Amino acid sequence: MAKVHVLMVPFPAQGHVTPLMELSHRLVDHGFEVIFVNTETHHARVLSALPASGTAVLGGIHLASIPDGLASDDERRDLSKLVDSCYRHMPEHLERLVADMEAAGRPKVKWLVGDLNLGVCFEVAKKLGVRVASFWPSSAACLAILLSVPKLVEKGLVNEQGVPALPWDAAAPGVADAMDGQQWRATRTPALFQAVTRFDKFKNLAEVIICNSFQDIEAGALKLFSDILPIGPLFADRELQKPVGHFLPEDECCIRWLDAQPDRSVVYVAFGSMVVFDPCQFVELAEGLELTGRPFLWVVRPDFTAGLSMAWFDEFRKRVADTGLILSWCSQQQVLAHRTAACFVSHCGWNSTMEGLRNGVPFMCWPHLFDQFLDGSYITNVWRTGVAVSPNADGIVAKEELRSKVDQVVGDAEIKERAWLLKEAACGYVSEGGSSYKNFQKLVNQLGE
Repeated sequence: MAKVHVLMVPFPAQGHVTPLMELSHRLVDHGFEVIFVNTETHHARVLSALPASGTAVLGGIHLASIPDGLASDDERRDLSKLVDSCYRHMPEHLERLVADMEAAGRPKVKWLVGDLNLGVCFEVAKKLGVRVASFWPSSAACLAILLSVPKLVEKGLVNEQGVPALPWDAAAPGVADAMDGQQWRATRTPALFQAVTRFDKFKNLAEVIICNSFQDIEAGALKLFSDILPIGPLFADRELQKPVGHFLPEDECCIRWLDAQPDRSVVYVAFGSMVVFDPCQFVELAEGLELTGRPFLWVVRPDFTAGLSMAWFDEFRKRVADTGLILSWCSQQQVLAHRTAACFVSHCGWNSTMEGLRNGVPFMCWPHLFDQFLDGSYITNVWRTGVAVSPNADGIVAKEELRSKVDQVVGDAEIKERAWLLKEAACGYVSEGGSSYKNFQKLVNQLGE
């Protein structure tokens, strides 16, 4: 029987590529062929970050690329600009890619599994007779809120520019129990808000909508939108060895370093692929880690800060050489699954949240953008598996604050117990008989029809 060919299309950002790459590996394990479509910029980064064996490690995942419409030197951190360009240019390029594949004699694509944030590509799929499964890379609560936007506008609770007429708990009761207004303010640019208002339409173009979550942690949102199919926590393979589309090469020395540390002793610090610190906050973070007196593993991307004194940073590295490891990127899942992980200082992106939760690691929450505030609120107020930092009057998280919160997280037996219980729950949901396991089997069966 011929394999079903699936087109996988993520929004062009690390936090969107990773879960869809994990899902791709799982589908390949069940006999599917996957064409994974990144934008040209991120396609090149994924290729350069692969191990020496190259694309051979991807098995049945075939990498492809299309333009995002921006010039090579354009700033892709400007999400409003990126979304506007992607919506205007990517559909035509995706249509051309599918046509070129068929002209080259490749088997016809049967399904598009696409990021709802690029739902405009769903319209292309329907035009081409390709069936659509929608993937949501953030929490179900976040999606529930955003799907409510057209009704909120219709009822006058949010105006056409996205400004709420009421506090969120009054404007959207039942979906806003863990919401932070900072996420909503982040969508109030014309391109982003207009994209959000189309989510409900895009969702209706799909035959199924799946998300990287599970029942225990989001019962309220999943009850409110019962057609969302949770299949998480996602992972590519149980050994955590398969590449998941990282944009930067992994520094493999970190596992050897962790192996030399005591159990539950290491503070892991990582802020994803988009957060940027100014030099003042960077120094406070660095010196705060030093003040803890604990072993720490800190991911510092090449673009994590600008304007920092490299002489100061070199001196700091020397001071902490015996207790800290600083690197540019790593396999976060492997680090969090390691016996030494004691605390995760995190921006609270949804992937990071699910990875920490799946491994029973308590959090110190430091959200910066979009749904990170919602995720942080889940962690601190709903699941109670971590604490949040408190900036001072100048908006800076001081080194003493960081040390205090790390000590609080590491020393709180109840936080650790709740984190461990959620880990056990997560493992149960993805094991045979669990609801996420069953939902994934439903997806496999539907894609195979």
